[in-house]
Amino acid sequence: MSNPTASLLIIGNEILSGRTIDANLSYIARVLGTAGIRMTEARIVPDIEARIIEAVRALAASTTYVFTTGGIGPTHDDITAASIARAFDVPLVRNAEAERRLRAYYPPEKVNDARLRMADIPQGASLIDNPVSTAPGFVLRNVHVLPGVPRIMQPMLDLLVPTLTGGKPLRSRTVVCDEAEGVLADGLRQLQATHGSVEIGSYPGQRDGRPETSIVFRGTDPRAIEAAVLAFADLARQIGFAAEDQGLAPL
Repeated sequence: MSNPTASLLIIGNEILSGRTIDANLSYIARVLGTAGIRMTEARIVPDIEARIIEAVRALAASTTYVFTTGGIGPTHDDITAASIARAFDVPLVRNAEAERRLRAYYPPEKVNDARLRMADIPQGASLIDNPVSTAPGFVLRNVHVLPGVPRIMQPMLDLLVPTLTGGKPLRSRTVVCDEAEGVLADGLRQLQATHGSVEIGSYPGQRDGRPETSIVFRGTDPRAIEAAVLAFADLARQIGFAAEDQGLAPL
């Protein structure tokens, strides 16, 4: 049985403008990979309802899990909850438990309409606990809605992932060689064709002014990864370059 898949929808004008650098994609992909959930797609959309609805519907239909980040705060441009409600044709309602948590967290004089908007959740959604600032995320069908602030999003995701159905943990193994990837391209193409269960990627770089290439082998079966690495070692000997195996690691 193949591993479940995931997609990420990053929501926010500030990401697209370059004002904010997204720090969530890499964290989410690593955590999900360790749980055996393969990230297959990520999109970035602006704070425009129609664009969010279109993306949510497409991703929900194509991957096992969808995660969204951004747009669930108290300000006028935080429209993610309302957009997802419309994507699934359900009303946006004041969630009593979410409101209770917010009122317990803020002093009475700090409770206002803007903050209580964070308790407006699509009808039928379940809450995602927020151990940092209380305002919850939510799950509607296969869509998991999280905040965009990394220090808040990360512990929420950590609590959420054990509730999901995963698969075999994804592993990676990196071999660094002192050769430009153009020299390796034909051999890597043949290698990928004969080791189809392992994803083989090449990433060029430099060290001490000389070209080097990192070859990353990814998969769920350590034995299949080992076989692909050994085949690459044979390629290294044939071409005549040095390769440093950095060992098997979590994705």
